[in-house]
Amino acid sequence: MSEESPAQRPISSLADMKEYRGIFSWIASVDHKQIGIMYIVSAFVFFIVGVGLAIAMRIQLMEPHAHFMSPETYNQLFTMHGTTMVFLMAMPLLFGVSVYFVPLMIGARDMAFPRLNALGFWLYFFGALMIYFSFMAGGAPNAGWFSYAPLTEKAYSSHPGLDYWALSLLVMGAGSVATGINLIVTVLTMRTSGMTLTRAPLFVWMTFFNSFLVILALPALNAALVMILADRQLNAHFFSPAHGGSALLWQNYFWLFGHPEVYILILPAFGVISEVIPVFSRKMIYGYDFLAASTVAIVFLSYAVWMHHMFATGLSYLVLYVFAGSSMLIAVPTGIKIFNWIATMWGGSIRFTTAMLFATAFLIQFTIGGLSGVAFAAIPIDWQLTDSYFVVAHIHYVLLGGTLFAMFAGIYYWFPKVTGRLLSEKIGRLNFWLMVIGFNGTFFGMHWLGAAGMPRRAYTFLDRPPLTTLHLVSSLFSFVLAFAILVFIWNVVRSLRNGAVAGNNPWDAWTLEWTTTSPPPVENFEATPPARGWRPFWDFRKKEETDHD
Repeated sequence: MSEESPAQRPISSLADMKEYRGIFSWIASVDHKQIGIMYIVSAFVFFIVGVGLAIAMRIQLMEPHAHFMSPETYNQLFTMHGTTMVFLMAMPLLFGVSVYFVPLMIGARDMAFPRLNALGFWLYFFGALMIYFSFMAGGAPNAGWFSYAPLTEKAYSSHPGLDYWALSLLVMGAGSVATGINLIVTVLTMRTSGMTLTRAPLFVWMTFFNSFLVILALPALNAALVMILADRQLNAHFFSPAHGGSALLWQNYFWLFGHPEVYILILPAFGVISEVIPVFSRKMIYGYDFLAASTVAIVFLSYAVWMHHMFATGLSYLVLYVFAGSSMLIAVPTGIKIFNWIATMWGGSIRFTTAMLFATAFLIQFTIGGLSGVAFAAIPIDWQLTDSYFVVAHIHYVLLGGTLFAMFAGIYYWFPKVTGRLLSEKIGRLNFWLMVIGFNGTFFGMHWLGAAGMPRRAYTFLDRPPLTTLHLVSSLFSFVLAFAILVFIWNVVRSLRNGAVAGNNPWDAWTLEWTTTSPPPVENFEATPPARGWRPFWDFRKKEETDHD
């Protein structure tokens, strides 16, 4: 064993931790594993809330001219649904997996700044509670998760829901930036001996560059949120056209954050897929260098496409052509990843565990979402379909069919490492097929709804055969999708109580988190082996076997 690296030495925050018991051991924790679990559990709680809001909206849209809820209630629910799924579920879920596994995968004892890690979580948690407090404080926000101006003016919405929305996102944005900085410093300074960046697992690599997206994109949103609060509380009129402001200024700020946000939500999911597919294909990842380089390309290009969200706002033809070209160009590095994953599976000895099933479904569904996104880069198509249900289908195929399915693959893959027990594969397969059927049944028909002229964010619709039938089908399948989530929760609860004992490495995987116990101890490792390649655990075991012989 080589000399112990800085990443292997106990850090003072762990050595000096007081002994807490019960819930206080979680509230006062600076252990990255406990904080990661709190992120993940909180995200799933809000995910269940978000699904409940979606089901309520689908009940309203089961038939034309329904009166299940008022237009104002519908506006509040779809605003809270979108905000919940993007800011309260997807981002913290990805942060939770990242802060739990990045230190383990690079052979570190903890994050570089453990207390900052805890601060990032608590800013998210109390920021999330703040926005839901708005229901009890005069009404929830009602201008959409994007809150376009001038819908945010007090003349449109005088109740404080939008103030809570802006404050909540501002607080959570500060926590997200703190976590992004922490992840970057951790990867740069805490890697075990021999682990260069070019030997880091792809999940670490993609989380590392994703963190740059976080710290560069969130400040644009935070600045715009401060301006919204100034408009509403101080009559600043940044976004009020009637007083010399510009509603389009908000759209520029928001989408300067919003399109990188799409990649903030998908890059860690790419990392999960890049870990799951090789292990269950029994092959090294195909084209490691291309996967890593395409990640860097996505980070840069994501800042050159935001105006394709604004093609219908009267932009000049030069601007339209430039952003149409850049929007098509960003599909290239994403397509490279898809072909790399397929090439990894090709000729492999594939084991279709539940994790691998979710990873395979991710490839298909994310590709559908990506292709519909490329369609929006074509200016005439965008003009025809913008603000229609085609957009709703697109974003759900990217963020649910992509991010969520990838994270389910990661949960089934890493659950035994976190808990020491295996999730049931039998129940997992039921969970998988219900999710595939429910998801595609709910959202695939929305492409036709958009092409048929159904506008998004509408609380009712005309009694026309294509709209009536497609809305009914979508609403019915949404119940299947909700039931799939309940099956997953049942699997988790059952497995925590009676699941099969996993052992340290049930999948015969090769990254460093599998070298320690399941679940890992507070200090993660007694001593971590040095990294000599892309499969440090395999390389270390092979050397041990050779030395023993």
